[in-house]
Amino acid sequence: MAAGAVATGTWAQAGEAATEASRKFKVIVTGGHPGDPEYGCGGTVARLTAAGHEVVLLYLNDGAWETSAPVRIAEAKKACEILKARPAYAGQANGHAIVDGAHYDTFHKIVAGENPDAVVNQWFIDNHPDHRAIANLTYEAWNRMKRRFALYYYEVSDGEDTMQFNAPTHYVDITAVADTKKAACYAHASQNPDFFYGVQDTVAAFRGISSGYKRAEAFVMQTGSPRDVLAMTGLTNR
Repeated sequence: MAAGAVATGTWAQAGEAATEASRKFKVIVTGGHPGDPEYGCGGTVARLTAAGHEVVLLYLNDGAWETSAPVRIAEAKKACEILKARPAYAGQANGHAIVDGAHYDTFHKIVAGENPDAVVNQWFIDNHPDHRAIANLTYEAWNRMKRRFALYYYEVSDGEDTMQFNAPTHYVDITAVADTKKAACYAHASQNPDFFYGVQDTVAAFRGISSGYKRAEAFVMQTGSPRDVLAMTGLTNR
């Protein structure tokens, strides 16, 4: 009887593991501007959507500056179509990010409305104030939502934007989707992709060397996350 109980328990655990492995997740990638999520983790987004997971690219602002909002929004739409993701906007202004009580409330409502299983956030230490703002707004939403989703951080244009990115906890092999990522980045044609893609591809090559792949993207998992969604998707080699 004891042996039967053990066998039954093993089968149940195996069934639960199989169910979890086949589960489809919803992932939000936050970024200061259109293009930040694509450059920082577009390969991971491509792999997630190819596996049937839902991905939302949540931009703090529409990127309007020297280039008009309609142009930047159209570019983001094209990039998201390439990655099979959905664009969303937090409604702030490029270069004029606000982090205060009212904007914490607004951003929390946006994230809560999406109800994600995981959020991939920009790194806090960054040379652009909009990147630092989205990082803080996202972290506060995670806290307000009782840390019920997994939280990760990505890097973008290291040295140009991201600084002091900690030792990664996860790597995702993007070798097979590198061309898809490049196409999504180049969809932002008004934003000098020849320069910025070159910077980010150097980062991807370095992360590939670190993890044993030709090209990879690196992430840091936030302590206190309730589960490791990236690992559950089978994309990472922690």
